[in-house]
Amino acid sequence: MKKNMEKKREAIRENYSSVAKGSSSGCCGGSSCCSSSADPKEISKLLGYSEDDLDMIPSGSNMGLGCGNPIEIARIQKGETVLDLGSGGGFDCFLASRFTGSEGHVIGVDMTPDMVSLARRCADEEGYENVEFRLGEIEHLPVADSSVDVIISNCVLNLSLDKAQVFKDAYRVLRPGGRLAISDVAATCELPEEIKNDLSMISACIGGAIHYKELGKLIRKAGFDEVRLRAKKNSKDIVRDWAPGISPEDYITSFYIQAVKPV
Repeated sequence: MKKNMEKKREAIRENYSSVAKGSSSGCCGGSSCCSSSADPKEISKLLGYSEDDLDMIPSGSNMGLGCGNPIEIARIQKGETVLDLGSGGGFDCFLASRFTGSEGHVIGVDMTPDMVSLARRCADEEGYENVEFRLGEIEHLPVADSSVDVIISNCVLNLSLDKAQVFKDAYRVLRPGGRLAISDVAATCELPEEIKNDLSMISACIGGAIHYKELGKLIRKAGFDEVRLRAKKNSKDIVRDWAPGISPEDYITSFYIQAVKPV
């Protein structure tokens, strides 16, 4: 079992390493999943980002990944500390830094060394002094207890092989009153076994999705209050082309996920 989990984790890491190196556009976005023909800017507009958003961040950080815009629901305030789970090239971190201001702080955590290197390079080249990127797994965050005001994430939780642990550690690092503001996909029906066990489908943000009701239960079990899952209205348009031939929109939906750590 442990060996099988590590095999899945390595497949995910290798996929996103290739994305960072520019050999593919990545899944969770694209006219076809992992197709280099996908236009990251047009994908990001479909996900809910504005032209202004896209013009203000380092172009190399936008690879067209995601299933929504978590910044839209995060209500980030000046001076807050923001943590991005699975930060990739740093796209959402750079956007978040506009709201925190220089007195705030943004931390991105990603398990793929090539993604962290890309994000750090973008930050250095563009002079983002209040943004940093750390190598680590979202199940075991390299972040201090009760040090974060808001956690964002964009289509990464479905890739985790231990989602309950992700929420437990998210709870640990959030301050009392801290909040989750996440965009991710969840299943709306039982996924066929051939999809759940297919490494390419797992890396494509499809095979690892759990039912949205189960997702809500995991968040509550971790200790969160005010748990809310809201389906994105254009979800079918977002996920339809992730895996041509299987109609992923029949199985998964893009959700905005919010919760609060009790005071």
